[in-house]
Order: sequence, then structure tokens, then C-alpha cells
Amino acid sequence: MKNPTSVFIVIPTYNERGNIPTLIEALFGLGIPDLKLIVVDDASPDGTAEAVRELAVSYPIHLIERSAKRGLGTAYAEAFQAILAGRVRDWGVPDHVVQMDADWSHDPAVIPRLLDAAREHDVVIGSRYIAGGGIQNWDRSRRALSFFANHYARRVLGVPYRDLTAGFKCYRRTALEALDCGRLSSVGYNFQIETVYRAHTAGLRIAEIPITFTERKHGISKMNLGIMLESFWKVLLLRLRG
Repeated sequence: MKNPTSVFIVIPTYNERGNIPTLIEALFGLGIPDLKLIVVDDASPDGTAEAVRELAVSYPIHLIERSAKRGLGTAYAEAFQAILAGRVRDWGVPDHVVQMDADWSHDPAVIPRLLDAAREHDVVIGSRYIAGGGIQNWDRSRRALSFFANHYARRVLGVPYRDLTAGFKCYRRTALEALDCGRLSSVGYNFQIETVYRAHTAGLRIAEIPITFTERKHGISKMNLGIMLESFWKVLLLRLRG
């Protein structure tokens, strides 16, 4: 097994063929040493996995193909467990793991700033809701829903972080180990809240840096009523169970 590499990026996908090729090229254009990419695809009918396999000829990409759409939270948890167990090829275990969306809502150019902040922190959140952060191309109802979700989770869980639902994060390897990914129970976007809460209760050092979130370039948002309801009751369960 090789020595620990610097950075793995994990991206879950479902019907992202219109976004993933340009995103992959942008990620490897950042010039980050020893960068590796893990894509977790949930049987996208649009051929996302095929596009990733084609790019894996030119870039260090590991594709995890799942047989059905099983949710963003389980995609991250599966990838994180494989990484920590050293089961991703012969790549070893990285110093840092970045998670991000496939739809260009997260700007790859921010990743060096996440990594820089991770020198002093265990978990770094790309935050829309601190000074310097923002959102582009959302209507008022979507903004209100996101604001309420964060306010609700922050009050129920008693944590200070402004963007608990953020999907753009960087973890130190030791932070992922402390999270015990096999215990994570969220299927959908509540995964973002659960990971921050568990990091907080574990006493990890958590920082937020400002980002501008931009609504997807291609495709359809995965947000739906079931995902919203999961976030509501799972936050309560997190507080009750600790």
C-alpha cells in the first residue's frame, strides 16, 4: 500500500452526465498534488457512469456503481468507509477528504481554501450563511426553506454553525474516523446535518469559510418532500439519541 495521499474528493451522482465531464476536468486542473477522485453513481439512466469510466482512462478516478438510487447520505457513508479501510485500489488512505456536489453548485476553485483551513481544523464547511457567502439563482421559496431548515436544526441541536445543510466540506482523515461512518443513519440531505452534529459532539474543531452556492447548470434538483421530512424528524432523533 502506498503512503497516505493528500486529497480524495468524493462526489455522488445521479443523472449528472451533463455536468460530470467538465467538473472532473476542472478538478484535475487545480494542480493539487496526489489528487484522487471517487464517484459514487446510483445507476444513473443517463449514462453518467459511462462518462466517468471514459474519463478514468486519463485521470485517477475510482467509480463505485450501485444498483439503485439509494440516497446521497448512504453514498457518502459507503465511500468514506471504503476510504478509511484502504479499499480504494492501492491508493492508501488520504490526509484529507473533500465532499461536493456534481452539478457545479460548488465551485472547484474553493477546494484549495478548504484545504488551507483544514490545516488548523478537523472539519471545514463551505458556508453560504456567513459573511462573504451567498446563493445565486434561487427563488424566494427555496431561500426561505433553506433558511428555516438551518435555523431549526441549529436551535434543536444547540450548535453554533450557520450552514448545517452545506454539502461542500473538507474532513481530516482523523475526523472521518471519529465520526464512525457505519453509525450514520441519514439517507438524504440530513446527512449534512448529522455529520456536523456528530463532529461537534465528538469535540472536533469545526470552521466555516464563505462560499457562493450557484444553482445547478444542467439537470433537475434532487430535493423533494421526502427529503425535507427526513430532515425534520431525523434532527429530533439526533437530539434525543445524542
